[in-house]
Amino acid sequence: MQRQYNPKEIEQKVQQYWEDSGLFNVEPDPEKEKFYCLSMFPYPSGRLHMGHVRNYTIGDVVSRYQRMQGKNVMQPMGWDAFGLPAENAAIDNNTAPAKWTYANIDYMKDQLKSLGFGYDWDREVATCDPEYYRWEQWFFTRLYEKGLVYKKNATVNWDPIDQTVLANEQVIDGRGWRSGALVEQKEIPQWFIKITDYAEELLKDIDQLEGWPDQVKAMQRNWIGRSEGVELTFEVADSDQSMSVYTTRPDTLMGVTYVGLAAQHPLALKAAENNPELAAFIDECKNTKVAEADLATMEKKGCATGLYAIHPVTGQQVPVWVANFVLMDYGSGAVMAVPGHDQRDWEFASKYDLPIKQVIEPVDDAECDISQAAFTDKGRLVDSGEFNGMSSEEAFNAIADWLEGQGKGKRQVNYRLRDWGVSRQRYWGAPIPMVNLENGESAPSEELPVRLPEDVVMDGVTSPLKADKDWAKTTYQGQPALRETDTFDTFMESSWYYARYCSAKFAEGMVDPKEANYWLPVDQYIGGIEHAILHLLYSRFFHKLLRDEGLVECDEPYKRLLCQGMVLADSFYREDEEGRKTWYSPTEVDIETDDKGRIIKATLQSDGQEVIHGGMTKMSKSKNNGINPQEVIEQYGADTIRLFTMFAAPPEQTLEWVDSGVEGAHRFLRRLWKLVQEHLAAGDAPDVEPSALTKEQKNLRREVHKAIAKVSDDIGRRQHFNTAIAAIMELMNHLQKASQEEPQDRAVMREALNAIVRLLNPVTPHICHSLWQQMGHNTNVEFSGWPEADKAAMVEDEKLIVVQVNGKVRAKMTVSAEADKDSVEALGLEQDNVKPFTDGKTIRKVIYVPGKLLNIVAN
Repeated sequence: MQRQYNPKEIEQKVQQYWEDSGLFNVEPDPEKEKFYCLSMFPYPSGRLHMGHVRNYTIGDVVSRYQRMQGKNVMQPMGWDAFGLPAENAAIDNNTAPAKWTYANIDYMKDQLKSLGFGYDWDREVATCDPEYYRWEQWFFTRLYEKGLVYKKNATVNWDPIDQTVLANEQVIDGRGWRSGALVEQKEIPQWFIKITDYAEELLKDIDQLEGWPDQVKAMQRNWIGRSEGVELTFEVADSDQSMSVYTTRPDTLMGVTYVGLAAQHPLALKAAENNPELAAFIDECKNTKVAEADLATMEKKGCATGLYAIHPVTGQQVPVWVANFVLMDYGSGAVMAVPGHDQRDWEFASKYDLPIKQVIEPVDDAECDISQAAFTDKGRLVDSGEFNGMSSEEAFNAIADWLEGQGKGKRQVNYRLRDWGVSRQRYWGAPIPMVNLENGESAPSEELPVRLPEDVVMDGVTSPLKADKDWAKTTYQGQPALRETDTFDTFMESSWYYARYCSAKFAEGMVDPKEANYWLPVDQYIGGIEHAILHLLYSRFFHKLLRDEGLVECDEPYKRLLCQGMVLADSFYREDEEGRKTWYSPTEVDIETDDKGRIIKATLQSDGQEVIHGGMTKMSKSKNNGINPQEVIEQYGADTIRLFTMFAAPPEQTLEWVDSGVEGAHRFLRRLWKLVQEHLAAGDAPDVEPSALTKEQKNLRREVHKAIAKVSDDIGRRQHFNTAIAAIMELMNHLQKASQEEPQDRAVMREALNAIVRLLNPVTPHICHSLWQQMGHNTNVEFSGWPEADKAAMVEDEKLIVVQVNGKVRAKMTVSAEADKDSVEALGLEQDNVKPFTDGKTIRKVIYVPGKLLNIVAN
């Protein structure tokens, strides 16, 4: 018997047992209900952070709970290995991205194992493995053959000194992150996948995602951005040219006073040929990166083209301007400007002294002064000719009908969603499997996989694929051709990895449909809210493409989604005379707290001088407040860190890393260990005989089964792991006060400890594995089954009733659970502490809340 809890010794031994027995390796079993639990796979940066630990602990708790329910549980793990950070790290460390990445994978895999996560490592994938990305390349060529892939010019960030394309995150205050050069907007050929062909289905199927957070579903709906409107044509005066405009507010059509064009619109470029001022403005716009989110707040700038558009209803001419708030990537690159009823148009018109016309008035006759701001609500039409007096809703249809009848417009459903640009000009990614022919056309590569050369030298400027002219040389149908030197957006790899896990070693195709259709959809997906739109939307889209290729049957990849909150930690800094801050790790700082645990003083250990407490912030390198999980494991053990992360906060909320909380979790595990050792030393424990139990034994057993019921609901249905653990801790408090002298004392205690070990196993599997064995079980706790609450044990023989007189507590009494109101009332009036407040007074009313409260109203 091991008297002292030694997590290091226990955890190494248990982890070795899991690995030797292949406990978590699974295969499809039609006889068992499956459960596929998946956490978003990590980028192999070289070290796990606490966000990883929290995410993967949640997944492991869910997986182990479902396994104890008797299900066939698959929980795989892999590596999102491609991407720009590996290139930067390789340059900084004077190595190749492949070598750096593979070394990080080995190290992080050991870290994951040290935390006791129950992964099926036989299903491990790394997206940089040619045996993984070859099938992605194959699938891309299939999409090309189906007409779902195309190539077109698109605007990118161009560094004129480094002569390279930059990702958005490499552009800092408009300059290249390495060269410092002003970044230009340049059009180059890019590959796209037609996600817009699936826009309506992606939107409609959000209704199927019943297990997803409402917030995430709303974000996806907004990103897809379905709108119903009218596409209409404005002719250009004195020419045979025209421009197409889409509007969701045809009711405001009579208020158009100018038309706005994007700087890249063909009409704008044509007009600039003989207009130096316009050409200069277009050049200024070209070198200004504008995100859609900035359009409302940015300074509005424009330049007149000298062109006039003809209003499709009135025939009046309105000026055409190039405006910096009109983007070519959204809609047609042209907008009908209604400054009276659109604030952005109003600001532009006010700046350039363009007319502002009111054509909508409030239906409640409220004041509306468009000289001060646009009136953007819907209402009633005015100054709109034959449409006067109509509501905005009536005018939508009337004006749409008129335009369609005149051949000047048509109803149309539009989406904010744009086709997915998958080209990246970086090296460390899966090569796009296309070749460029001598006649200027493109074709799918005849060799798959198109392997990425891994033994390369990074110069920080040019992609090795673009620098190595020999690598690009190939043939197509016997004729010379050049390989595409762009690589895939890394969202491509993360969009289908969940499906590859189902048959990770399958060599005959992208997935084995038989295995994929057994495991899919994923029953529980876990990851950060920051992936709510792009990754999850692209993954849903990819799944539908897989379905339409006949590789999977279900419509959606993820049945239930849990988005875990961030991990916060205290931050500390000093500030120099110029305002520069130096951040110190919490491990370098000694703190003093008040009686409520708030930090009142912090000093740096190295010099004893004070530092400033920067509050609780997200763990990050910039604030130097990340906590190394490995150090916590070394000090307390993996079970402690798992217990703390699950107990400190609900999974979807932020978690504050507090050392005292970690120490408290460790103390709890020591208490559990000690209680089991004391119980085993107390003597044999027979089976529980309910009819032979004393009142105290029955009460304790009731607490055991109430805890089982609550923990089962909290973990299984509510996924409130923190309250489940709190219920176990509360039960432990009862057990530590209980006697173990009599055989039935020990019987109830053994039943309770067996339950606690199984209830805690998903959270702290190492200690639970060891204690389960110590208590004489020859089964594995993972397959011992989940404890079931005994309803009979939870039935109370007696109830504790609080007795009030005129709302003030005067007594507490125990009554039979079967007692009726009259008997409870009579007993309450006889209580010694009640009589002084009722004797000689008139009982006006007696209120009885069954099993809880008796309130006597007397005066």
